[in-house]
Amino acid sequence: MSSQDEQFQAAAPAPEASTADDGMTWWYRWLCRIAGVIGGLSCACAGLWNCVTINPMNIAAGVWMMLNAFVLFLCEAPFCCQFIEFANAVAARADKLRPWQKAAFYCGMAVFPVILSLTLTTLFGNAIAFATGVLYGLSALGKKGDAISYARIHQQQKQMDEEKLTGTVEGQS
Repeated sequence: MSSQDEQFQAAAPAPEASTADDGMTWWYRWLCRIAGVIGGLSCACAGLWNCVTINPMNIAAGVWMMLNAFVLFLCEAPFCCQFIEFANAVAARADKLRPWQKAAFYCGMAVFPVILSLTLTTLFGNAIAFATGVLYGLSALGKKGDAISYARIHQQQKQMDEEKLTGTVEGQS
């Protein structure tokens, strides 16, 4: 086995490592990945458009947006970056991150160009990248409980409150 094959196997994520502990369903994971790819496309297009100016802050925000697009593609769709040697290693490391860490990273990455240059191009260009961070943040909150368990908890709490009330009333008489 060549050293390149060994590096590829070492960089490839274990299939159960990323799916076992984060609690995301397969369709939500794909939704987050698709949002990341679309967010990368919007950042790249808006960043390129933002660089066609003479204002240095717009150029800096545009370059940052294109860097955001590259990072989004690298983390969410590494097959788009096959020409880069370390793409699989970065994607494997990004898959090991918890959803709240990805959320903080993506949202922070998307807010920075808006702070540099507050224009419609930077707002709309970073909106989907920010939404990707929001989707990962929502997955970090966990699954919503079912109505039956909430009703059971509510009923038990009602019974405990009634028992406390009747116990204090009978104790006073």
